[in-house]
Amino acid sequence: MISIDGLAVEFGGTTLFKDISFVVNDKDRIALMGKNGAGKSTLLKVLAGIQTPTSGKVSAPKEAIIAYLPQHLMNESNLTVFEEASKAFSQMLLIQKELDELNEQLTIRTDYESEDYYAIIEKVSDLSEKIYSQSEINYDAEVEKILLGLGFLRTDFQRKTTEFSGGWRMRIELAKILLQNPDLILLDEPTNHLDIESVQWLEDFLINSAKAVMVISHDRAFIDTITTRTIEVSMGRIYDYKVNYSKYLELRQERRQQQQKAYDEQQKFIADNQAFIDRFKGTYSKTLSVQSRVKMLAKLEIVEVDEVDTSHLKLRFPPSPRSGNYPVTAEDVSKHYGKHLVFSGANFSITRGEKVAFVGKNGEGKSTLVQAIMGEIEHSGKLTLGHNVQIGYFAQNEASKLNENLTVFQTIDDVAKGDIRTKIKDILGAFMFGGEEWEKKVKILSGGEKTRLAMIKLLLEPVNLLILDEPTNHLDMRTKDILKQALMDFDGTLILVSHDRDFLNGMVSKIYEFGNKQVKEHLEGIGEFLARKKMEHLRELEAKK
Repeated sequence: MISIDGLAVEFGGTTLFKDISFVVNDKDRIALMGKNGAGKSTLLKVLAGIQTPTSGKVSAPKEAIIAYLPQHLMNESNLTVFEEASKAFSQMLLIQKELDELNEQLTIRTDYESEDYYAIIEKVSDLSEKIYSQSEINYDAEVEKILLGLGFLRTDFQRKTTEFSGGWRMRIELAKILLQNPDLILLDEPTNHLDIESVQWLEDFLINSAKAVMVISHDRAFIDTITTRTIEVSMGRIYDYKVNYSKYLELRQERRQQQQKAYDEQQKFIADNQAFIDRFKGTYSKTLSVQSRVKMLAKLEIVEVDEVDTSHLKLRFPPSPRSGNYPVTAEDVSKHYGKHLVFSGANFSITRGEKVAFVGKNGEGKSTLVQAIMGEIEHSGKLTLGHNVQIGYFAQNEASKLNENLTVFQTIDDVAKGDIRTKIKDILGAFMFGGEEWEKKVKILSGGEKTRLAMIKLLLEPVNLLILDEPTNHLDMRTKDILKQALMDFDGTLILVSHDRDFLNGMVSKIYEFGNKQVKEHLEGIGEFLARKKMEHLRELEAKK
């Protein structure tokens, strides 16, 4: 059991949260929710011991292991993937070394009746118990199992970690955490760097093998699957719900309605008393009553209503210019990088108005095929764009293409046309750009903020073929809902590269699966596709057994 008592964190005189108390029990799987800036990541850092709170404390058993995966990688090494992952067991190796040294002392010391000798015996007993509890673990087999589950190939094990992208290095950090078998796992947006299959594997691991888990995630399907408890950070306080995310949303709405009712009643009470004060403040016979009510209003604690959810805001893409019947046609398309074959023999046609998804493990060619469609890379075979196809493209590095000398408002104002100009501020707000951010220069924005700004820019440009490569990585759930509805209403053709099952669900009707150097077409939605894939995987396991 890990106890959090009276935590408070302040930055430059501003209180992020105060007097936060709760307990994390074994097998708790907690979703940490709240709007951006509410203090979720800060709370995780405090629990991990990385950040010191202004007041309050975190109490845990002496031997408890708390492991933390941040949003962004903090270090890198020149070790191989396998060596780096094996560092998860370094603590056990240190314990074994200490045990060996203590046993050596016991063989040479002769002060059998001394306190020091008894202290060494007690320490040896404690360390031996720890070693014994881990003695049957095959460390190499555990490392292999975790790395394979997270999408690495055996051929990757001896490659240097520096050869991998930041997303893959983040997977290595996640592997080290899972291998430690911690008492509490703290995960900050763990699915941003995982493909769909790896996310499903992680879900199974956290549900069946982990002890306590606390996670920040904007992947609704992921947190709905793994969590049984939701803690919301809002306006400096927490609300603790013993339910998963979907049920929490219902209870949160009820809570907000109750708050609004209490607030409205209190405002009427204040208005009635203020009217009495204003009416009789000069009347001698009412002086005591007036003074009494003034004091009462001064002491009154105003009811607060949680931040308003503006997810009802509806965005629409501009009407699409009409394209030909088949915006994209591929005939025997293949791509090599030197001797390395990414995929071959891709044959498909995407019909005008279709919404399709590119899915599969990272590195199997999804973004590569998108780049080929865009004409950014050479390939073999024939890729044809239909008549009058006008492409809107959101790449994973789209943020780097923004004009860094413009302000946030200027960036959007430059592309907005017609009636949408009257809604620029609402749109910026929906994508988490409050009034104080409008005048910020693009060059001082974070990577996530630039990504969101690039997404807004794309929303306003009239196109008939939208190609979005991992568009949801830096969007919160409310913003994803707004974007998803806009895409579902989009009257053009859509190609989505995404690992976000909830985002894809109900939107796409055709799946292109990348794997084993091939591109396979599936005429079904994401739910049916994943259910069938899971059954196939189970049958493979049974066959192997």
